[in-house]
Amino acid sequence: MFESLSGKLDKAFQVLKGHGKITEINVAETLKEVRRALLDADVNFKIAKEFTNTVKEKALGQNVLTSLQPSQLLVKIVKDELTELMGSSAAGVNLSSKPSVILLSGLQGSGKTTFSGKLAMHLKQKKSKRPLLVAADVYRPAAIDQLTVVAEQINIPIYKDTEEKNPVAIAKAALKQAKAQNNDVVIIDTAGRLAVDTALMDEIKAIHTAVSPDETLFVVDAMTGQDAVNTAKAFNDLLNFDGVVLTKLDGDTRGGAALSIRTVVDKPIKFIGTGEKMEALDVFHPDRMADRILGMGDVVSLVERAQEQFDAEQARKINKKIAKNQFGFDDFLSQIQQVKKMGNMKDLVGMIPGVNKMMPDEEIDEDAFKPIEAMIGSMTPGERRDPKILNHSRKKRIAQGAGRSIEEVNQLLKQFSQMSKMMKMMQGGKGRQMMQMMQNLK
Repeated sequence: MFESLSGKLDKAFQVLKGHGKITEINVAETLKEVRRALLDADVNFKIAKEFTNTVKEKALGQNVLTSLQPSQLLVKIVKDELTELMGSSAAGVNLSSKPSVILLSGLQGSGKTTFSGKLAMHLKQKKSKRPLLVAADVYRPAAIDQLTVVAEQINIPIYKDTEEKNPVAIAKAALKQAKAQNNDVVIIDTAGRLAVDTALMDEIKAIHTAVSPDETLFVVDAMTGQDAVNTAKAFNDLLNFDGVVLTKLDGDTRGGAALSIRTVVDKPIKFIGTGEKMEALDVFHPDRMADRILGMGDVVSLVERAQEQFDAEQARKINKKIAKNQFGFDDFLSQIQQVKKMGNMKDLVGMIPGVNKMMPDEEIDEDAFKPIEAMIGSMTPGERRDPKILNHSRKKRIAQGAGRSIEEVNQLLKQFSQMSKMMKMMQGGKGRQMMQMMQNLK
């Protein structure tokens, strides 16, 4: 996400390279490029102008610290202002009532139904909640079926009534059922339209009045850019919603909505969708997003995702195998599966400082693990347990079975050997210290 904006901002900061002091001339030249980058990202013109004016005021007259170059100082100022622009700190959801009601609003195609499932899964896994999904979209073809599939996929109960055509009645009945079945969170998926209209607004307002939600979230497709901001304002004027959800941030989005929406509606961005999988939902952290926009990565979120997929019992077994030199390809394959659960590769790469600059989008292949999985799948159980027995004829058979070359099989074996050695080294004192430091980042 934000790859284009990140690249243009990095280019803008190059103007200050080699200067020993921040001056009005070189700051003005740099910020002109920064403003242009923001506008290209579809940031509201007024916001872009106010942003660069604020940065300019804070930058002028500041002496460069001994250990910093002018570009680094300006980057820090821009980072701080980006964080402030997007809301300063992460905003949680209000779950104080029993049951707590979360009402989702937004236009058709914004991703409300998918997000409702992601949110239910998030609350179940990370907050130990017992959510109930509610199908209150009675207009869109197959809307109830879609939510039913999502609910079954994540093993969450759903309230639906295919005979009832009044969404207010559905919401009230769902709330009654939640109380009876001891569900402590009710997530209501409402209907959307192709555009803001009176009927849509009257309906969502009627549901809002009937159930008095603890949280009203506006779900918006980040790829719609400045239109997303305008739509958010229209909904907020009527509903006075509590927060924003940006979906499809993993797509080809310029990011202007994330940078503009907080200022326009004065409501926090609470969640961001970063992929199609149910696990692809992140709490929005303005400071971490500012780091990513400026190409600094997001190590904290990366560690958090790794910890979520971390299987302590499996790790203990693997550590024993490593210590006894018994780490095999079955174990390697299990590690690959855990990495894949962390999210799409493009998103993960963006979290590693500097790597996104070295690897353009077109080089980040979502299917990067498939050849490895195919080659391991072509091995016999004995070969996976003990790769040392792999002679030329075995390698040839594996290559043919996986549709790869012998050179690729040899490369896999080399990488596996290097990784095994590194993992054994990690079991030493320094490795344990580093893992402890990563734990402390959370």
